[in-house]
Amino acid sequence: MSEDLWSERDTNPDAIEAALREMLRERHAANQALAPARVLNLVVVVDRSWKGEIANRLERVGRYHASRTILCAVEDGRDTLDATAVMTYEDSASGGIGVMRETVEIDMGPEHLAGLETIVDPVIVSELPTVLWCPHGHDDAVCALRGITDVMLLDSDDPSDADEALAQAQDELSRAYVVDLAWLRTTPWRERLAASFDPPARRGSLAAIDGFTIRHQASSTASALLLAGWLASRLRWDTRPLVLANGAGLRGRAYTHTSRYIDIRLETADQEVPGLAGITVTAEGYALSLDRASGGLRAQETIPDHGEHTWLVLGASRGEGGILGEGVRQALLRDPTYGPALAVAREFMAHVG
Repeated sequence: MSEDLWSERDTNPDAIEAALREMLRERHAANQALAPARVLNLVVVVDRSWKGEIANRLERVGRYHASRTILCAVEDGRDTLDATAVMTYEDSASGGIGVMRETVEIDMGPEHLAGLETIVDPVIVSELPTVLWCPHGHDDAVCALRGITDVMLLDSDDPSDADEALAQAQDELSRAYVVDLAWLRTTPWRERLAASFDPPARRGSLAAIDGFTIRHQASSTASALLLAGWLASRLRWDTRPLVLANGAGLRGRAYTHTSRYIDIRLETADQEVPGLAGITVTAEGYALSLDRASGGLRAQETIPDHGEHTWLVLGASRGEGGILGEGVRQALLRDPTYGPALAVAREFMAHVG
């Protein structure tokens, strides 16, 4: 990979936009086999002290880099804008088209956030969808950029209060499409659960489910609630609020249209990485457990009169770098199951104090 660099202290949005335009012109004139990526804008607003960590996370998204990334770093006491623009490209050895991507870092002060649209709008690529990610809050920035935001990227596992985080996600969903990293952490589990009940001989067990337990890292209650919400919404259960179980997690029940109840348990597990640790689903003697393991998920199935079977589902986890990359990719897609799962997850937390 090669790159071109521009930087300027005490600058302004027009100068940044002009510099990007000139870098594109010069690089294309030097190599006409290079073309700018034009798929997605990503605007990230972070605390200045965390800029390096967030930049490193963005570097690890793999092939799902945004076409143009604008990283706004907020620093107390700053009243001017300093900016750096980097154009990254790779010459095609096969003679094909090479792609150029741009990253802009703008150091600013808190007082710039109320008028952030006037700073960001000239710098993003017009006519492209724009994704906004504010991992450290900065509500002023969210409000200022609503007019140009198409997709809100957030992580409901970040706040300590899962109910508050899910409420924020539901509020944002009423204004823009939401990509929730907590939801994406459940993707391998949802895929494996759906695949396990997909064979015709197994589908009847869906109507016989009588309970499930979700095990999750302590800080990932939102992920667990979203997975529970997905199960309940897809199977059209009548849900009730969950209750705290004396420090042992959340407990409750859901009901089928025939008034049969399903026991629901959400329990914390000791693991370092965010997300889920395991899930067990039972259905009239049948049991399926999926647990995080080295290299994938360890599956254990108990079938009446056939005993237990254990195997490893390879490559189930994307890792945290992969989760963020998937979040950028999902900004171009639309998942119709997230909204209903989120609504049920909120219902589960209605009486939890």
